[in-house]
Amino acid sequence: MTKRADIKVGTLCNNNCRFCAQAMYRIYNKTLDRIKKDLEKARSDGCDEVVITGGEPTVRRDLFDIVRYAKKLGFDIIQIQTNGRMFYYKRFCEKLIDAGANEFGPAIHGHIPEVHDYLTRAPGSFKQTLTGIKNLKSLGQVVTTNTVIVKANYRFAPEIAQLLVDLKVDRFQLAFVHATGNANIYLESIMPVMSLAVPYLKRGMQIGNEAGIPCSVEAVPFCMMRGYEKNVSELYIPQTEVREYQNVFLHFEETRKTIKRKFPQCRKCKYNSICEGPWKEYPETFGDSEFKPVLE
Repeated sequence: MTKRADIKVGTLCNNNCRFCAQAMYRIYNKTLDRIKKDLEKARSDGCDEVVITGGEPTVRRDLFDIVRYAKKLGFDIIQIQTNGRMFYYKRFCEKLIDAGANEFGPAIHGHIPEVHDYLTRAPGSFKQTLTGIKNLKSLGQVVTTNTVIVKANYRFAPEIAQLLVDLKVDRFQLAFVHATGNANIYLESIMPVMSLAVPYLKRGMQIGNEAGIPCSVEAVPFCMMRGYEKNVSELYIPQTEVREYQNVFLHFEETRKTIKRKFPQCRKCKYNSICEGPWKEYPETFGDSEFKPVLE
C-alpha cells in the first residue's frame, strides 16, 4: 500500500492568495537540517512517496539540496507542490528534474489572468504558472494540478477543466475552499454556497472524464456529487503522514476527519461509512440543510 509524506518546508510564499489557509504563518522557514530529519523519519516510517510543500517551496535556494536528499533516501515519488510560478524558467525545471523531482503539483485558480491573478494577488502569476505547466509537460513530467474553488471562480470550473485538458495535465483536482487563514478573514467574499457551485464542478468533472484524465473534487460530500461519486477525491487520497512546523500527524486521514463535519442525517446515508463531510467551517457558516442523505 502506498504511503505518502507531506513535508512542509516553510510558510514563505511569493503569492498572497485571498484564500490561503496558512496566511497567518507567513514568516516561518524550516532549516535544511530539520527538513532532512523529517525526510529520514518519513522514510523510516515506510513512506515511499514524498510531497515537498509549504508555503511555497520554490522560493528556497536549497530546494535542490532537499530534493537530492529525498532521492538519496530512496523515495519513489518526489513531488513539488507549488504555485508553479518558478517553472516559467525552463532551466529551473530541468535542474529540479536532475536533482530527482519526478512529479509536480502546480496550482491554477482560473482560466484567464483576470481570475487567477485576482485570487493570487500576484500580477503575471497566471502567465508564469501556465508557461510552467507547458515547460514541465514538454520535459515529459507528471503534472497534477489543484484548483481552490471559491466565489470568484466556481462558475468557471468547466473552463478551468477544459484548459487543463488542453494542457494535457495528468490529473486535476477542484478543491472546495477550506475557510481558514485568509479564507476566514475574507470569508464573505470567498466561500460560495456549495449547492450553487456543485453543478459547475460536475461539468468540470464531465470534461475531465470524457477526456480520460483522472479528476476529482475535494471536500464536497457524496450526497452533493450524485452521478459523480467516483470523482470524490477522498476515495483516492493515500495513507499520509504530515510533518508541519510544530506538529506531526502520522495518520492524517484520521486527523482530516476531525476538521470536517458529519450530521445526524448522515447516519441514514448509504455513503456514511466512506464520506467525510465538508470542512467544519462550512456548516458553521451556512448550516447543514443542503446535505440530504442518499437512501437508495
